[in-house]
Amino acid sequence: MPAYGFAHLRSRRNHSDVIEYLERIQETLDPFAGRFVIHGPPAEVVEGTWPGSMVLIEFPSLAEARAWYDSPPYRSILRLRTDHVDGDLLLIEGVRPDYDAAERASKLQAEAGQEGQSTT
Repeated sequence: MPAYGFAHLRSRRNHSDVIEYLERIQETLDPFAGRFVIHGPPAEVVEGTWPGSMVLIEFPSLAEARAWYDSPPYRSILRLRTDHVDGDLLLIEGVRPDYDAAERASKLQAEAGQEGQSTT
């Protein structure tokens, strides 16, 4: 199942370290089949607020996403970004292509019904 590295970058500076990070990141992704899905420009906010920008990197699995993040090549460039860009990074598993939100709703409804039942 695919997994994603999702970053919410609240502030960006075009520091030379950040430019170097951008020049080097793809070579750290390649061994783990990571690819950029979203990289950069501010989103069109249609509900709420969204300060900053986002990055979404897809991996074949959560194991590969974790392995990339923990890899020595990525760790060697990480500070180039984190020293100059405020943000958060999440590694998260995706859903299968046949995912059905209605099925999820049914499961949540069943769980809620079980929590409301007394065993006495």
